[in-house]
Amino acid sequence: MGSQSKTNLAYIAGFLDGDGSLMMQIKKRKDGKQKFRFMLTICFYQDSKHATPLKWFRGVISIGYISNRNDHITELRINGYKQVKEIIKKLLPYLKFKKVQAILIYKAASLLESKKQGDLSYADLKKLVGYIVEIQNKNYVTRHKKTRSELMKVLGLTP
Repeated sequence: MGSQSKTNLAYIAGFLDGDGSLMMQIKKRKDGKQKFRFMLTICFYQDSKHATPLKWFRGVISIGYISNRNDHITELRINGYKQVKEIIKKLLPYLKFKKVQAILIYKAASLLESKKQGDLSYADLKKLVGYIVEIQNKNYVTRHKKTRSELMKVLGLTP
């Protein structure tokens, strides 16, 4: 596929700084032993009429999927601890405005990749909640996000 040259990675990082997002979420589950799961996402957005750069990014980084939303926005999404960690590691030297969020996502991915969810300690879960709150505080937010205490409750860490 495409070349992961420094120039290409710097260009992608610049786009992420401007028209992308780094997200860490807790998703509730109704099935299975675990009642929740952590989700890490890198997302690039572009008007669907100008989606060519997203296709090029996908070719350069060789992971993620492209989807077209009903509001005429095209997204390139990268999910999964290993994939997110790998891309963040490559883009981190070139990020300017989302560097703090990227470092936190990288730390979360490293922790989540190293243990099965059932093996995460109270301290691990508390640390992950802290990462979520810090990332939310740094991100531009268009709707209400959960507070630290609401997140702890989702994880069953409050009485």
